[in-house]
Amino acid sequence: MDSLLTSFDSWLAGNGPAALVVREHLMPVEGSDGVLFPATFAAGDGFEGGYNIDRFPDGRSVCLIDSVGSQANRIEPLFAQDGYADLTPQIVIKAGEKRVNLLEAGHRAGDAIVRCTALRDDLRAAFKAVQTGDAEPLAKLAPTSIVFGVWDSRDTQAKLPRLIVSTIRAFNVRALTRSAQYVPAAEYVADGLLPEPADKTTKDAYAVRGFIHVPAAGSHGGVIADGGIQRDAALHLAGLRLLNGGANAQALRRYILGLALTAFTYPAGGYLRQGCHLVMNPDKAREFQAVYGDGRREDATVTHDAAVAYARAAAKGFGPGHGREVEFDKELAQKDVSGDAGGSAEKRKGKPAKK
Repeated sequence: MDSLLTSFDSWLAGNGPAALVVREHLMPVEGSDGVLFPATFAAGDGFEGGYNIDRFPDGRSVCLIDSVGSQANRIEPLFAQDGYADLTPQIVIKAGEKRVNLLEAGHRAGDAIVRCTALRDDLRAAFKAVQTGDAEPLAKLAPTSIVFGVWDSRDTQAKLPRLIVSTIRAFNVRALTRSAQYVPAAEYVADGLLPEPADKTTKDAYAVRGFIHVPAAGSHGGVIADGGIQRDAALHLAGLRLLNGGANAQALRRYILGLALTAFTYPAGGYLRQGCHLVMNPDKAREFQAVYGDGRREDATVTHDAAVAYARAAAKGFGPGHGREVEFDKELAQKDVSGDAGGSAEKRKGKPAKK
C-alpha cells in the first residue's frame, strides 16, 4: 500500500492523539500596542450589544476577536481555490444571476440554498445515513460539512460536530471610543440651496442623504490588548475516529483527515476586517502539539504541502463525488416556506412537524 496513504494511520488508531492543537501569538500590523477592532454583535439575552468582552473580578478581561463560526467561514472556501478544488466536489447553485458555491453557504449542506435544489433528496438521504452511523454519503457530496460541522436543523435534525475549531481572542483589553463629524460639501440650508427642514422626519432625511452636519460621538473605537492576542485551534482526532462508512470506513477517515489537515495547516490571512489586520508576533513561537488522552503533549510537525499531498492521495483512495451545477428551485423554496416540501420525517409519515 502507498506509504503516503498510510502515513497518518497512527493518528487514526484508537491509541492515537485525542487532538492536534495550535496556538499562534498575534499582534496588530501597527505593533503590539496597536488598536484593533473586534467583531461586534447585536444586543440580546441581556447583552447590550457591541464588543464581546468578558470582565472578571480580578480586573482581567477577554475579548472575542473572531468566533468559531467566523473562522470556519473564512477557512472553508479554501477548497474552491486553484490547487485545492480537486479535493472536494464543487457544488454550485445558480440562484437568479448569482452562482453560489456550497463551500460559501453559511449552513453548508444544511443551508436553504441547496435544500431547494435537485440535490434535496440526495442530501436528505445523506443526512438520514448520518443518523444511522454512516457518514460516507455525506462525504461524497459535501465533505467539508463533516470537517467544519453541520446541523440539518430545518429537516432531518442530523448533526455533526466540528472537527476543527479555531478562535481568536485578545486578553486584558482596554476598550476605546471614537467620535466623528460629517461636514457636508456645502451649506445647503444656510446658502438657500435647500429649505429649512420643517420637522424631524425631514431633518433626518437631510442627514441620511448627506445635506447637513452629522456628529457621531462615543462609538466603538477598538481595543488595545495589553495581554496579547491568541489564535487557538484544535483538530479533534477523537471525533474523527468516530466516523463510520461501512466497509469503506478507513478510506473515509483518511479522506476527512486529509481535508482537515489541509485546512488546519493552511496559512490563513490575518486581515479580518477594517481595523483588524493581525500578523504573527515574532517574539513568541507558534506552538503545534499532539495531545493524548492521558494528557501527554508531543510536538507535532505537519507542513501544509505534506497535508495537501496526503489529502490528494486520500481523496484518490476514497473517491469523492463529482461536482455539479444546479438551479435554485423557486417552487421548492415556496413549499419549504409553507412547510409543504415533503421534507421532514414527520411530514412524510403524515405527522405534524415538530416546532
